[in-house]
Amino acid sequence: MNNHINIRQKISSFNKQIKVEGDKSISIRCVLLASQAIGKSKIYNLLESEDVLHALKSIKKLGINYEKREKYYLINGFGLNGFNTNKKVEIDAGNSGTLARLLLGLLVNSRKEIKIVGDKSLSMRDFSRVTEPLKKFGANLISKKNKLPVKIIGSDYLRPIYYEENIGSAQCKSSVMLAALKTPGITKIRAKKSRNHSELLFKSIKVPIKIFNIGRYDCIEIEGQKNFGGFNYDVPGDISSSSFFLVLTLLAKNSSLLIKKVNINHTRTGILQILNKMNANIKIKNTKKYKGELVADIFVRSANNLRSFKCPKSLNSSAIDEFLIIFLIAAKAKGISTFEDLGELNKKESPRLDIGVKFLRDIGVKVVRKKDNLKIYGNPNLNLNGKFSMKNFRKDHRVFMMTCIAALTIGGNWKIFDSNSINSSFPNFLKIIKNLGAKIK
Repeated sequence: MNNHINIRQKISSFNKQIKVEGDKSISIRCVLLASQAIGKSKIYNLLESEDVLHALKSIKKLGINYEKREKYYLINGFGLNGFNTNKKVEIDAGNSGTLARLLLGLLVNSRKEIKIVGDKSLSMRDFSRVTEPLKKFGANLISKKNKLPVKIIGSDYLRPIYYEENIGSAQCKSSVMLAALKTPGITKIRAKKSRNHSELLFKSIKVPIKIFNIGRYDCIEIEGQKNFGGFNYDVPGDISSSSFFLVLTLLAKNSSLLIKKVNINHTRTGILQILNKMNANIKIKNTKKYKGELVADIFVRSANNLRSFKCPKSLNSSAIDEFLIIFLIAAKAKGISTFEDLGELNKKESPRLDIGVKFLRDIGVKVVRKKDNLKIYGNPNLNLNGKFSMKNFRKDHRVFMMTCIAALTIGGNWKIFDSNSINSSFPNFLKIIKNLGAKIK
């Protein structure tokens, strides 16, 4: 079976309504926290992607049972000491940096050696950001060159720590937060603002947590070794997945789209702010609050006069997973768009900053790069002819989806490889896009 697709024509006009799958970040956190609860948890609309399925397989290897019911996943936890770590276990995190880093936090009190492995892409990513603070709790972590595989042996004498997170990494912050659950006393965290799904989940399940906002930082205090009961959670739609359809609609002709029940947590809406500043026509409807998260419908129309934007660094964290698709919008906008301090993109599933710049240049867009800063010279009349291909991108799901959107809106005859990469985060991507009218072979 060929692992590539062909796109040879632009998408036709559409006026439709869709619903994207559950938020991946929240799905993984729900699985891990349900494994630590006492009793049964019901997780509705859990994203059934490879990353989340790896999370379910991981807790099962550690002695936690789960069942897939018609409308939800049922997870039966045994409390903060409920993992069975009386024997050596190897856990495969697949492509999920979120799973690997957060799970290490929950293993700081493991009795035997637990080995975390991942696929080729994940095994190239830096893990020192979490192994170093977790060592301060008292756990023993071993890795070569700070990469997977990582071996962890926990401690019976964990001690609370003070941790400073200055990058804006929700994964690193959350790993320490989960370790704090297992640790007696109060762990204190000073973290540059980033996604706060873990904090909201902690509050909703009654974990003792205090949060203070100080400028660009959140100061978090967590009282450890406090068990909590099973919980129910309905995972909202993923805004990162939605972003591809927002841009598809903006760049398509005479089209409109309503995306139902999307998580619009303020730490994730950088793309909405950026697109609206670029003269997009995006409206938020039916906003509701659910366990601390904001959930709403997003309506978008085609945009005929996109303009350039000077993106402030303050939006980097809240748009970190969407910059590839934002670059595509900048390529079609009038004027020069600028972006600063995007080095964090190269620490994702693939070196996204490098790949994004190369992609734009390959399709004829002028890009000036100085270290981690970019100037993208937009061309509203950009229209491709001829043959193009996209491969060798470490099977990064977001690179694949961005390329599909480019092919469907800018034109050209495209052969896009590694179509199964979307299974890690958005298995139904191609199905939804075909239902909107895309011709994909």
